[in-house]
Amino acid sequence: MKSNILSSLLLVLLCHFAIGQNPRVFVLTDIENEPDDAMSFVRFLTYSNHFEVEGIVATTSCWQRNKTAEWRLHDIAQAYGKVRDNLEIHEKGFPTEAYIHSVIKKGLPVFGKEGLGDGKDSEGSDWLLKSMLKDDPRPLYIPAWGGTNVLAQALWKLGKTQTESTISKVIAKLRVYAISDQDDTGPWIRNTFPTLFYIVSPGFEENGGGQYHYATWPGISGDIFHGRFLGADTTMIRNHYLDEHVRHHHGALGEKYPKVEFLMEGDTPSFLGLVNNGLNDPEHPNYGGWGGRYELYIPPFKKYMYEPETRPIWTDTQDEVYSAITQSLHTSNHATIWRWRTAFQNDFFARMDWCVAPTYSKANHPPQVVLNHANELTVKSGTQVVLSGKGSDPDKDALSYTWLFYKEVGSLNASSFVLTNSTAEEIKFTAPSVSQAKTMHFILEVTDNGTPALTRYKRLIVNVLPK
Repeated sequence: MKSNILSSLLLVLLCHFAIGQNPRVFVLTDIENEPDDAMSFVRFLTYSNHFEVEGIVATTSCWQRNKTAEWRLHDIAQAYGKVRDNLEIHEKGFPTEAYIHSVIKKGLPVFGKEGLGDGKDSEGSDWLLKSMLKDDPRPLYIPAWGGTNVLAQALWKLGKTQTESTISKVIAKLRVYAISDQDDTGPWIRNTFPTLFYIVSPGFEENGGGQYHYATWPGISGDIFHGRFLGADTTMIRNHYLDEHVRHHHGALGEKYPKVEFLMEGDTPSFLGLVNNGLNDPEHPNYGGWGGRYELYIPPFKKYMYEPETRPIWTDTQDEVYSAITQSLHTSNHATIWRWRTAFQNDFFARMDWCVAPTYSKANHPPQVVLNHANELTVKSGTQVVLSGKGSDPDKDALSYTWLFYKEVGSLNASSFVLTNSTAEEIKFTAPSVSQAKTMHFILEVTDNGTPALTRYKRLIVNVLPK
């Protein structure tokens, strides 16, 4: 037992010291079941320098049960190759087209558990297992845009071929973010490996009467309920806007971005939280970020779920966000994503500009943000707290500042707490009265005045102690 504890502590320390490197990412996608996977893949490739892409596997799903479409991944990767050198002008580290082609694989063309068990290995599941077993202390993030039977098979084979010690170490490094349960292997995975880090709005869609409008990920397109958009401004996700900023006059990759039919990029939240923007913290889904916010608990059983959940998972929670459209507050799980929409859409549009901008000076680039103190402070109730940060911009653009108290995050129940002078570089407030230690999260947003305007962040945690 002592050696197991020491091994676990060592793994945590190694993961901690690996922070700062690009996250390892392995995508599973039922691309071609509808347009949104291809849309998400275009955006994913424009951020591929933020990731260490270890695999991209074409899978099946409830919408595409007996075929995979790896050809479409290669098609989009070929278009990426035509703009890759241009992207590299604006930020370094983009993988080559040849490398992207080399990590594209396919799963079995069968649905769900039909692809699980003896004789059900595929080049996709073998490639994923190879990544799982790498001697690398960093977590392996697995965004699942479709069915998860390739992941299930890799885990099944892991359990059949490796020692208990190795299995435990591998499971401890995996981070799954599934866009709902698009086959019946999700519950099997969660029940069979009860310690596996798993983000999901559990359940499936059937004949339009299922779970999807309740899930968090549709927040990429707004507060959606039975086809109606509530709260969020949808201007930036509509086809005419995407024509201007993505599809037209943005090179070969933009031309591969399909028209929106149902919603824009339903799979994108699974990797948006991995973008290195200063706000996201993929190891803490409860902190909130571009990919949404989630809490760890056992959700109650609903009729659209395959079966009851038996252990805690990272799943739906809510933020209360002001909507300029309705001029009122909206509280929903979707809002945990759409509250950041202006920033993440502009960021993508800038990257599409990079695809055709021939020199660095011909496009906009994100500002950099630093705090003038540690990113975690400990104070006592009643004391004055000073928060201070500074931005710089590679394009010499003017910068604006906004401090946000993220009231849903942290342990302090401070719904009436209001920041004053929140658009200054430095703000001050009196630490609230507490009877036991509490935490507060603050976000510094710095936005340039370039075209499109780009935003970067710093997160600050304040620990408030009793007097």
